[in-house]
This record gives sequence, C-alpha cells and structure tokens, in this order.
Amino acid sequence: QLRFVESGGGLVQPGGSLTLSCVASGFTLRNYAVAWFRQAPGQGIEAVLCDDSINVQTDMVDSVKGRFTVSRNGNTVYLQMNSLSPEDTAVYYCAAASLFCRPLKGPTDEYHYWGQGTQVTVSE
Repeated sequence: QLRFVESGGGLVQPGGSLTLSCVASGFTLRNYAVAWFRQAPGQGIEAVLCDDSINVQTDMVDSVKGRFTVSRNGNTVYLQMNSLSPEDTAVYYCAAASLFCRPLKGPTDEYHYWGQGTQVTVSE
C-alpha cells in the first residue's frame, strides 16, 4: 500500500520552531519531488515549497524564504520551520509528484501521494 504519513505538528509560540516529517511507504522518494502545502482557516491550499532531488533545488514562496528548509533521509522528508509567526498557522500537507517539482502556483493534480495533514498553530 502506498502511503505518505505526516507527523510533527503542534502548538508553538511566535518565533519558535517546529519540524514536520513525512514518511513514504510503498514507494521510493528518490524518484519523486516532494512539495509542502498548507491551508489556513478559511483559505485555499497554498504550496509553500517543493524539493526536487533530481535537479537538487528547492522552490519556495517568498513568505517562507530564510525560515523554512527541507531535507531528506531515505524515505523521510523533513520540513524545518523557524521564526514561526501566527500567519504560518495552517494544516500542512506533504505531497509527492513524479520526478520534478510542478510550479508552486500551478495545479496540484500531478501530486499523486498526499500526507494526511498536520496542524501547526502559532500562538501565544
């Protein structure tokens, strides 16, 4: 069974850090680009970054540059989030697409494997 399981969300104070992880099972992440999406309350889903292991590059939206980093270890992908602000509060999803990242503002239908989502809340 192909699965993508997330963990690591929670409540953190502004300025704090969290690390999210996604573990793939049933497929090898080496051949996939992995994107992280988020959906804030009442808003649409937003791609925040995508890690492309083939081109060895990471695309990210301006709002997370310098604060979010992504790394991989085998079949696990990590999203390190630093200097968190209340605007980062959302449900975060990891998703995998074959080979290459798709445009961050493009459609999501080519991301075939999705994590179940994990809540990140940034609040005092």
